[in-house]
Amino acid sequence: MKMTYDRLAAGERIRKKRILLGYTQDETAEKIDRAAKYYADIERGSCGMSIETLLALSKTLDMSLDYIIYGECTNKEELAKNNEEICAIMEIINSSPKERSYILRLLKLFLAYHN
Repeated sequence: MKMTYDRLAAGERIRKKRILLGYTQDETAEKIDRAAKYYADIERGSCGMSIETLLALSKTLDMSLDYIIYGECTNKEELAKNNEEICAIMEIINSSPKERSYILRLLKLFLAYHN
């Protein structure tokens, strides 16, 4: 199987992880020390990115390079970690609207304090 880099798919994976972490595009651009417009173009898949930008995104969003570029997890630890995150998210999604609202407020507060 030939592995290829699809900028649109990579941008979508980056966007989903950013949203999962509760960051805005502007916050993420600042964290990776890039212009907001450039970061937005990466998420849209309308431009590629340098190795330095790719590494900064990998670190900031806690994503492997293989997953960003190819959409594949290459090791069992990463698969297990992703499955745990997905299960936790599904539990939140399946809670009551009041609980979801409360959880969202807590996450935003946590992320604001943590950063």
